[in-house]
Amino acid sequence: MTDEPSAALASSRPDELAEHLMEVFDLVGPLYRRVHRKVEQTAPDEGLSVGVRAVLDLLRTHGPMTVPQMGRAQALSRQFVQRMVNDAAGRGLVRGVANPAHRRSPLIRLTDEGRAAIGAARAREQALLRRVDGDLTMADIDACLRVLGAMNALFVDVDVDVDVDVD
Repeated sequence: MTDEPSAALASSRPDELAEHLMEVFDLVGPLYRRVHRKVEQTAPDEGLSVGVRAVLDLLRTHGPMTVPQMGRAQALSRQFVQRMVNDAAGRGLVRGVANPAHRRSPLIRLTDEGRAAIGAARAREQALLRRVDGDLTMADIDACLRVLGAMNALFVDVDVDVDVDVD
């Protein structure tokens, strides 16, 4: 037995797939901006900007990392990540530790305060996400992750440390 949605996608023409994938972009952009705004609105509660929250969550997930590693993982410029790390360090949420692999690029790690802050933020976000409507299933979410992962892979070679003039 074949999976009907997979069979339908496989038999679609590339132009049809591309057009349908544009609908994903049309949703992801506004969704990202709304989530960004929601995080900003709750920032006074926890003192976490969107950027600092991203750094803390990355360290929670992957353990100690260098600033360049975090930039690559999040497709953010090294300079932006460094500013977020400096902000987080100023608040006692992260600290630099010696990096045996690279003397000049310390590993950044969560402090106990940082672990507590990202834990509280994630708990609040998970409570909000429990209210998502639509009778979604784990299969729906897995399919969404697969599609977004494939779209992300298409742009993995984009250099985020290069300044681009948008005139």
